[in-house]
Amino acid sequence: MKKYILTVIQLLITAGLLWWIFRNPDQNQKLLAALKTANLWWFLPGLVAIGAALLIQVERWRILLRVQGIVVSFSRALRIILVGMFFNLFLIGATGGDIVKIFLIIREAPLKKAGALLSVFIDRIVGLLALAVISAAMILFHWDSLISHEFTKWVVVAVAVILGGSLGFVLVAWLVDRLHLTTRLPQWLPARAKILEAASAFAEYARSGKSVTYAFLLSIPSHFLFFSTFYFGAKAFNSGLELSNLFCVSPIVSTVTALPISVGGAGLREALFIKILGGLYSTPESIATLISLSGFMMTVFWSLVGGAIYLLYRSTNHDLPHMADMQGAVETLEHEVEANAASGHKLDS
Repeated sequence: MKKYILTVIQLLITAGLLWWIFRNPDQNQKLLAALKTANLWWFLPGLVAIGAALLIQVERWRILLRVQGIVVSFSRALRIILVGMFFNLFLIGATGGDIVKIFLIIREAPLKKAGALLSVFIDRIVGLLALAVISAAMILFHWDSLISHEFTKWVVVAVAVILGGSLGFVLVAWLVDRLHLTTRLPQWLPARAKILEAASAFAEYARSGKSVTYAFLLSIPSHFLFFSTFYFGAKAFNSGLELSNLFCVSPIVSTVTALPISVGGAGLREALFIKILGGLYSTPESIATLISLSGFMMTVFWSLVGGAIYLLYRSTNHDLPHMADMQGAVETLEHEVEANAASGHKLDS
């Protein structure tokens, strides 16, 4: 019931934000006029940038999989990540893509189920930590301009709270593992299941610091390649914005939209670009909207590639998995991992 209530809230927020963005007929006319004069060839390097970011993410995940003794070819891992992108984009909720990735990698390594689950979990944590470092660096580098505007000042506060909470969760989970507190966590503790899952991941990856560090370092260029797509969108609409401007704004927007506030970040992402680009660089609302939408549509392109791969996908057992099967299998595995962690038992691969 709680899950459905949150979904309804997400849908309402998304609808409200989209109404606010496209409420003004004059702005909509300016948006259409900008589209007519756009140089759409700038979208090509943007698509290449996302493709390069995906290739880096594939290698990062394969490094983390190898720690668990799971060896997957680069092409197979790429297909799984693209399929995960499709589900992450077109399913309501923040974990649809992860569920698909876990399920499909389990089909490749059925004797390493727990390792498959933890590889996806630690992959997300590594990406989050890299985003936190980039966001903090960009905020500090552009500190004076960000705090000089009322809206961006409050956005910086929000980002600090989000990153602080995320890093605090990681720290708590790490301490639970280091101090062997998994059997002592009270049942009423908020996010207890996720803390146990994270503690299990840290326990499994604690002996592979070099691999985790390498995965973290790979995350940095991957994020910047993704952020550059908004710059190529800005070039397409002749906004006059520099690469450094988009590198300042994009990590902030990505941090906020990582929260499950709206469906896939829709509406929220555009609203943030409008307010931040308008406040810092006097970017017209119509252009800011198009910059946000163009970066998003480049991601949609690769997600649709993932959708096509899903329709053609055949695991080693040559059958096509369905979302209900994936979700049920992954939820069962999560409960097993959490139960093992809570009882202090070492995870079975």
